[in-house]
Amino acid sequence: MQYKRVLLKLSGEALMGNRQYGIDPERLSEYAKEIKQVVNNGIEVAIVIGGGNIFRGVAGEGNGMDRVQGDHMGMLATCINGLALQSALEDEGVHTRLQTALEIKEVAEPYIKRKAIRHLEKGRVVIFGAGTGNPYFTTDTAAVLRAIEVNADAILKGTRVDGIYTSDPEKNKDAIKFENITFKEVLDKGLKVMDMTAFTLSEENKLPIIVFDMNKKGNLVKLLSGEKIGTVVDNQ
Repeated sequence: MQYKRVLLKLSGEALMGNRQYGIDPERLSEYAKEIKQVVNNGIEVAIVIGGGNIFRGVAGEGNGMDRVQGDHMGMLATCINGLALQSALEDEGVHTRLQTALEIKEVAEPYIKRKAIRHLEKGRVVIFGAGTGNPYFTTDTAAVLRAIEVNADAILKGTRVDGIYTSDPEKNKDAIKFENITFKEVLDKGLKVMDMTAFTLSEENKLPIIVFDMNKKGNLVKLLSGEKIGTVVDNQ
């Protein structure tokens, strides 16, 4: 399938590169160059980034912090990552907009669906920060929600693994990779793709999820050029 508009979901940890925390400028630059190539090929790109390289609400709760407070801190972490990616993209000459579910009007636009779609139509990359704006929801759920709202053709979940396997390929060298799998099969086999809220929302709205290795140079461009990269999850 040829995609006209996609939502790229990146984990905050992906931005760390080989560091223990924070943002690796080299990794950021690599991502920006690849996204630029995709935009130059005429594909509209929206992005949601996690905040796990800076702070996780669940980790805060484990240390005795109020979960709502922790989740708000996590949302702000995604905004920091969004600003970093925006800067890297603009260094490459890509026009971007950062929209956030929490109002931080000095640094980003508030999320408005119609504005986001208009930006995408004009060839701008739109980065969505602060998750859904609500505690207890992950950035996976935010990614699916925003993808549905802006009528994206698919969610591209960039990870450090090149698809979905029968078991964790980092722990089991005999794990077998799926090229295609249905939402039902993922649930029946108990495979981990996204959190259950996000996954169910994607299934109900017939929104395909493609899991691929974002850290392999050229993968994003190849995937959106029609090559079989990663694993496709759909209703087929």
